[in-house]
Amino acid sequence: MTNEIIAHPPETLEGWYSLHQIFRVTGRLPKHARGVIGATDEHRATYDQGWSARVDLIGSRAHLMMIHFYPTLEAIAEAQARTDQLNADGNWNLDLVYSFLSVTEAGLYHISAQLAADAERRDGAIGDDVYRSELAKRAKAELESEHIQRRLYPRPPEEMPYVCFYPMSKRRDAGQNWYTLSLEERSRLMHSHGLVGRRFAGRVQQVITGAIGLDSWEWGVTLFAKDPLDFKKLVTDMRFDEASAKYAEFGEFFVGKLIAIL
Repeated sequence: MTNEIIAHPPETLEGWYSLHQIFRVTGRLPKHARGVIGATDEHRATYDQGWSARVDLIGSRAHLMMIHFYPTLEAIAEAQARTDQLNADGNWNLDLVYSFLSVTEAGLYHISAQLAADAERRDGAIGDDVYRSELAKRAKAELESEHIQRRLYPRPPEEMPYVCFYPMSKRRDAGQNWYTLSLEERSRLMHSHGLVGRRFAGRVQQVITGAIGLDSWEWGVTLFAKDPLDFKKLVTDMRFDEASAKYAEFGEFFVGKLIAIL
């Protein structure tokens, strides 16, 4: 396999921008009177334009997490400004201790590996007209699938009030560098990794956001669950998977309960 194929990154599909804000609260943690779980159908209709959520953290160095999903970076800035205004008005007394900017992402590892191998067989090049034409067809089909729509444009989960968020990156150590693996090998590892997550379908809803070029970590993982013990079980299973066991680095975990959709 040529160096060009080894070095080639996977194609990705992107959806909404995301911002996670972690706050320490001075004084009593504020109650919120509107947008509580169990929103009306009219409120749900606005989810197509994005949404924010308040999560009260438990067992953390902070007290409150605000999660924002919106179509544009400017809309994220507006959501950030609304939260800042609450603090400026003296309503909440918030001290920001951490934030994470990213965008919802679906990695096309399998498709990328297939198209790269096809280019090599026909003596073409990754990114040539044939490659791009076939990629456009495959990406369009992916975007039309309900599964990819849920990943790129997530909606607040029904009856999953517990939330876990953590950032992560792929390891780049000498002799253990994710980015020097071939596309074929990365595709194999990510397929196996995805199968682990599927075992928790119906119990955990996962949102993956990409942050390369946007944050110091490379991805964010936001999990919603009916039972918070499923966070422990899922992450444990994932860590024993080869992709994580060899190549994953994890940041700080923040866990709490979804209080309001704003």
